[in-house]
Amino acid sequence: MEKQPQEVVLVGAGIMSATLSILLKKINPAIKISVFEKLDKIGFESSDAFNNAGTGHSAFCELNYTPMDKNGVVNIDKAINIAKQFETSKEFWSYLVENNYVSSPEKFLRPTPHMSFVWGDDDVNFLRKRYEKLSQHPLFKEMEYSEDISKIKEWTPLIVDGRKGNEKVAATHMNLGTDVNFGELTRQIFKGLQDKNEITLETEHEVKDLTRLSNGKWAIKVKDLKSGSNKAVNADFVFIGAGGGAILLLQKSGIPESKKFGGFPVGGQWLICQNEEVIKKHHAKVYGKAKIGAPPMSVPHLDTRVIDGKQSLLFGPFATFSTKFLKYGSNCDLFKSVNVGNVGFLMNCGLNNIDLTKYLIEQVMLSKAKKVESLREYFPEAKLEDWFEQTAGQRVQVIEQQNGKGVLKFGTEIVTSQDGSISALLGASPGASTSVSAMLNLMKQCFPELMKNNWNEAIKEMIPSYGEDLAQAELVEASRARTTKVLKILD
Repeated sequence: MEKQPQEVVLVGAGIMSATLSILLKKINPAIKISVFEKLDKIGFESSDAFNNAGTGHSAFCELNYTPMDKNGVVNIDKAINIAKQFETSKEFWSYLVENNYVSSPEKFLRPTPHMSFVWGDDDVNFLRKRYEKLSQHPLFKEMEYSEDISKIKEWTPLIVDGRKGNEKVAATHMNLGTDVNFGELTRQIFKGLQDKNEITLETEHEVKDLTRLSNGKWAIKVKDLKSGSNKAVNADFVFIGAGGGAILLLQKSGIPESKKFGGFPVGGQWLICQNEEVIKKHHAKVYGKAKIGAPPMSVPHLDTRVIDGKQSLLFGPFATFSTKFLKYGSNCDLFKSVNVGNVGFLMNCGLNNIDLTKYLIEQVMLSKAKKVESLREYFPEAKLEDWFEQTAGQRVQVIEQQNGKGVLKFGTEIVTSQDGSISALLGASPGASTSVSAMLNLMKQCFPELMKNNWNEAIKEMIPSYGEDLAQAELVEASRARTTKVLKILD
């Protein structure tokens, strides 16, 4: 592979490919980038608003990022790391606004407080400990905590009204939270790139196969879904950012690294309310604790959302099961991903995760009435007739072979060939929210020579805090002062 790749193919027109396109063009404007999207629309799989929680994952409210051990010690390392990555994303998006890659930020980002809410002695004790540790860090110093039901009602009445007066509850509140429409952001970035003639983007084009050539390049077979014709495209570097479909293409590449991975699809479903009398009583994203055995993507949350100009409340997601790896995928996806090389560790993983299997079966069996019962833990006065069900996106939980066993991985995984000529993004949350950091890490792995020559100056222009530690209060304040103003985060 050439040290300075000139031809790049990105598979999938989601937020990851959009982000990588900008970063690559700023590091090396001469790079030719071709993006192929299977659907006739951009950003309508994992990045789409209804297929993505849109939380702007910053660890303000997500309790699974701060586990407590058996000794009662809360570990905040993951929360700090994710919070730093989200600040990086906000700096990058601010650059996009200032440089006309995206239009007014209110079209993709809205200020929405982030809250955690729990009840019962054990969980209240956990949340208190979590708050005490997090609030000492500059990234979380503005976090508020209360066990006073009247204070919690000031933040959002919906989760308090109708609750028993003697019930022990606690909540944290971060006014800096956001709701991000990653589908809209993705479409705006690609429009900006196309308007500046910096990429070639073709929708209704499906990448069917990848073959390594003797000269080190990749031959990519692309099918035009409108005409039915096939064409061959060569590339120095390939990024597979096709959501749940990435694992199938990664396997087709034949690289040794692909043989260590398999996947298990988990779908989602929202309960949605568009009753304006209900909606006006809630302005926040309120996260609770996941049930035992539940995957992190199924952490329950009650969210204010504005999608396509329509304000709604969403609760969930509830897990569903399908053998598809993509919402618009094939029912054969799961079966295609199983082969002689991975069937052993996939079965081993299944046997070691009986709790997850049991949880999924229970979720699939839930009626709408039972789902509303779950909702009433967060919204005691919820009425069945105010809510309807809507399918959310598909995610593929990554299973990695480690010492002959299958280990279920939660989070976002980047798999890269040894020579750095091909890379794939697997996994789920925090995903889109940390897309900038994920793509920067990918570039370090895949373009070390390019980064050595042009890295710092170009990246610092886009991300002023790059290379510095956001554990410093002054740096956090300076970064947020800029991004809060440019992105209009606070009302």
